[in-house]
Amino acid sequence: MRAGFPDFRLGAVLATSFTGTLSERHGDAVERIPTPHRLVDWLAVYGLAVDSCTTAQLELARELRESIHAAATAAALQDTLPASAVHVINDRSAQGRATAILTPEGKRRWQLGPASRVEDALSVIAADAISIIAGERDGKLALCASPTCQAAFFDTSRSRTRKWCDMNTCGNRQKKARFHANRRKNPGSAD
Repeated sequence: MRAGFPDFRLGAVLATSFTGTLSERHGDAVERIPTPHRLVDWLAVYGLAVDSCTTAQLELARELRESIHAAATAAALQDTLPASAVHVINDRSAQGRATAILTPEGKRRWQLGPASRVEDALSVIAADAISIIAGERDGKLALCASPTCQAAFFDTSRSRTRKWCDMNTCGNRQKKARFHANRRKNPGSAD
């Protein structure tokens, strides 16, 4: 990715990956889309290429991201969805122009028009959020077990008992912390 910016944390589920553009929400927060052009980069990674992004569009994207996070967190906890978050998600979903197309491999892919705008890409993300929050997809919304992260993620594991939003970051960090704590307790037991 671009030098000077934190790497994207990519996942298989568009909506929850989008909420991951702000990580470590309960620790030292890491903003992964700090500039309009960085949002353009993130959208391109997910096949939602747009030509440009304004500061106002970046703010719309961040508002959607936080609304998806709030609604997904409530859904994972089986709480009432926040009305303001639902309003933003529905509003962004209705504002875009995107078409679902079927690939030769039998997969659905979103296609933006030739003069696509950030709002078109945000509508796809909002539609994805609606499908997972509404329970239309096979999986379960869960929250990362890391106390500094607590990101909402969509668990599609067979047992639906995944603990971490990403094993390569939060999971490994927690395993390393346990390993070092055990070594401090039992200094001669590892080697």
